[in-house]
Amino acid sequence: MTLKRFLSKYFPIIPVALVLVPMLVGPGCANTTTPPTGGKKDTIPPVIVGLKPLPGEVGVSTHKTQIAITFDEYVTVKDPKSIFLSPPLEKNPRYKMRGKTLIVYFDSDLDSNTTYTLDLTNAVADNNESNMYPGYTLTFSTGDQIDSMVVTGTVRDCNTLQPIKGATVMLYKDLADSAIFLHRPDAAVKTDEWGYFSLRNIADTLYRLYALVDDAANNIYEPENDKVAFIDTIIRPTMVVSDTLPELLKYDMKDTVNCMARRSEHELYIFREKPTKQLIVNKERVGIRSAYLTFMAPNAQVDSIWVKGFPANRLILQFNLQRDSLELWINDRRKRFPDTLHTFVDYLKTDSLGKLQPYTEHLRLASDKVKAASKSSRKNIKHEDTTCVVKIAAEPERVEQYGFEFEFQLPIIYESFDSLKLISVNPRQQESPMKFTVTRDSLNLRKYTLMPSEKLQTGYEYKLKVPYRKFRDINGSYNDSTEVKVSLPKDDKLSRLDLVLSDVHFNYIVDLLNEKRDRVLRSYKITSDCTLPFPYLKAGKYSIRITEDRNANGLVDTGSLLEHRQPEKVKFYRLKGGSYVLDIKESTELEQPINIAKLFED
Repeated sequence: MTLKRFLSKYFPIIPVALVLVPMLVGPGCANTTTPPTGGKKDTIPPVIVGLKPLPGEVGVSTHKTQIAITFDEYVTVKDPKSIFLSPPLEKNPRYKMRGKTLIVYFDSDLDSNTTYTLDLTNAVADNNESNMYPGYTLTFSTGDQIDSMVVTGTVRDCNTLQPIKGATVMLYKDLADSAIFLHRPDAAVKTDEWGYFSLRNIADTLYRLYALVDDAANNIYEPENDKVAFIDTIIRPTMVVSDTLPELLKYDMKDTVNCMARRSEHELYIFREKPTKQLIVNKERVGIRSAYLTFMAPNAQVDSIWVKGFPANRLILQFNLQRDSLELWINDRRKRFPDTLHTFVDYLKTDSLGKLQPYTEHLRLASDKVKAASKSSRKNIKHEDTTCVVKIAAEPERVEQYGFEFEFQLPIIYESFDSLKLISVNPRQQESPMKFTVTRDSLNLRKYTLMPSEKLQTGYEYKLKVPYRKFRDINGSYNDSTEVKVSLPKDDKLSRLDLVLSDVHFNYIVDLLNEKRDRVLRSYKITSDCTLPFPYLKAGKYSIRITEDRNANGLVDTGSLLEHRQPEKVKFYRLKGGSYVLDIKESTELEQPINIAKLFED
């Protein structure tokens, strides 16, 4: 066994060998600055052969402190941000290379009587083959003892429950709610690819525990930029540091067995808080007759909006569900539109003291881009520029639940849905008219849904005929005639999943997601026990997400740090074997019972 392989195998588990290793390395070691002349490719990562201060050393100087880490070959720092000191200082650690030695130093003095940990995970690689150093945490103290407690846990996204890599987990001895806003923590660490953390060598005392996706990397919570997670209660560590403690060992992130076996004491769910400071942060003239406003905080309290030169009854306004953005259209074709729309918004704006006060904001919505586009378009006017544009979607897999979905490019001022014709065509090509209902979306005034009144059948074709000039938009343009055809899928290889939900006592949103959990394939809102059908599924892997929607607004409401309110609960259904993934085969019909109350007890 070569020296390098020996050190690679035994160094992480026998820290005492650090003192002996430099004595074993003689002048016969290869000069890694000499270009290779052939042979096998080096796949072994660098190995530490010397440290100063030594692991567990006490009485380390607080002034002009330097940490020297010597490797068995020449290395480079791939990610300076991964050289992480806990407790963190005002500025991140700095470094320089001196031969095979990495020198880490600081712009300010260390605190006295403090246990520090310096972590190198994902920071260092060798020069030749860029083999990443797996990681090491050096512990030392500027006092006369080393703190010996450990806190572990996992950080996840509140919506997808996926682990968050690189989140900063922080402990505060200051138990005041304001501590995270005002000063740096008493201990901190970064999460790994599993969202896992172990805050090691901390004092045996009471703490508040937080996690941040820290945009500015300053270890202080800035609500406008950062995401946050917190534990509701004050905690006290119960685990003690040990060289053999699995939670403190460095693992290959592909080692699923060992990574998942680590004990996670705390689960933190990252969310973005709703801003509390209210003001208009963005305004844009997006068309001759249209504009878009964005507010910093949700639930904007707008008293009135008017545009100079246009009657109030000519304005069409639409807020989004969160009431933090507003679309505006002017339904007036009699006047020539000015280059600048002088728009006035009466709303409650946050003043310099942090209080909401009535305020009238004058917005000058210039049409430079719109004007340039208009000049260009006059040279090459397209048919859709003079047409009431509408997109009609009817997907075979979704038409039973979602029907025919209409979305107009602009608000319409005239509609004649009664003139539309929905026709069913049976397998013998016989046509029959069908009744239908039309509803306008409560959140989008340009969107409508047409639902057949009869149950759709496999083997039938359904045709929706939209005649010419049955819709007119605010530009005065009429629609073209169009026809949309759709049939239910009849592929024998498609499968069906029925969720049998019991013990339902609140409002819930049930989503079927793809395996990566980044796309909702089908969604239901429920208030009582029921069976939800998910037909026409292709063979593949899926996840079931269930959200506790207590206020029935159809959203996963975010949390509040100062109000000690966690985001609304989200659960993914887990199979008996522990997997969150349903592997659905071809041509199968599955019935999956889920006890909702039991699911949300965990």
